[in-house]
Amino acid sequence: MSNRGAGGTRGGVGRFFLGLAMMIAGGYLFLSSIKIVNNFSMGYSLYRIGDLSLTSGMVLVPFIFGIGLIFYNSKNFLGWLLATASLLMLLFGVIASINFRLAPMSAFELITILVLAVGGGGIFLSSLQDLQ
Repeated sequence: MSNRGAGGTRGGVGRFFLGLAMMIAGGYLFLSSIKIVNNFSMGYSLYRIGDLSLTSGMVLVPFIFGIGLIFYNSKNFLGWLLATASLLMLLFGVIASINFRLAPMSAFELITILVLAVGGGGIFLSSLQDLQ
């Protein structure tokens, strides 16, 4: 009977879990240092077509007409198209207006995050190899 470890190899279960824990810790520290900034407002330009700028408030105008058509006749294809397209454009506009920024941190904090994430990945992957 052979002694098998992580991934059916002789690489070691301890190295597998150590690498996994380091990657999780590094990933958590990295993601918790990212700050999300949103500059979305009703006057914010969502889309630009030539010189015409389509704002988020303007996207709601076809939505209003679409809802009116749906309430008048629920089988009206144009109403469903206007309402759905407006909501999708609004959703994509909100997502597109999100900015990700890395929080100010010391060099030690950044090095710690990188060592945990990348070093943990190296240990994790080496545990899946057959060691002689």
